Amino acid sequence: MGVSLAALGACSLLRPATTPATTFYSLSNPPQSASVVGKALPRPTVTGSKAPTLLINPPHAAAGFDSPRIIYLREPHKLEYFALSQWVDPPARLMGPLLVTAIEQTGVFRAVVLMPGAASGELRLDTDLIRLQHEFLTRPSRVRLTLRATLVDDKTRRVLGRQEFEAIEIADSEDAYGGVLAANRAVQQVVDQLARFLAGQALIKD
Repeated sequence: MGVSLAALGACSLLRPATTPATTFYSLSNPPQSASVVGKALPRPTVTGSKAPTLLINPPHAAAGFDSPRIIYLREPHKLEYFALSQWVDPPARLMGPLLVTAIEQTGVFRAVVLMPGAASGELRLDTDLIRLQHEFLTRPSRVRLTLRATLVDDKTRRVLGRQEFEAIEIADSEDAYGGVLAANRAVQQVVDQLARFLAGQALIKD
């Protein structure tokens, strides 16, 4: 019996320990669409074939924010990462389709196209994700998102407008998932603000 117990103990030591599974999260449109963006704007003065086409370059991420890892801060300027929680894709890449959806809702563009693609257009949008981070510097913790946008005349390369947008949302709980929920709200705030800004610029250009 002693030999058997020893053998069982040896087997348990040789068996690899179970590794906790990583949980993956997404950034997505809320159940209620961002159509509220269009309601806050004046009616377009140019519609149909005369309205401009907007080309959107894939959002660019600042250094440190270009991976799927979910970033948090416990000290200023010190980026840390949740061990078992990640985005399904880098946040900048996830934001591309969200930008298209929100901007289409304004109704002031003939088409909104996420590049790369074969489409041509009058206007181009370049965006930079400056930060998307869960900050444990206060209680309750909060999520901060900062996005810089540049609207360019694609024919003349003239910059028509540039603005930085920021949203801060209180986390639902003091963990990764609470930050993910807050991040989704922050992203929706920022893309709605950006859509209004672009629509205003397009109406001014007309």
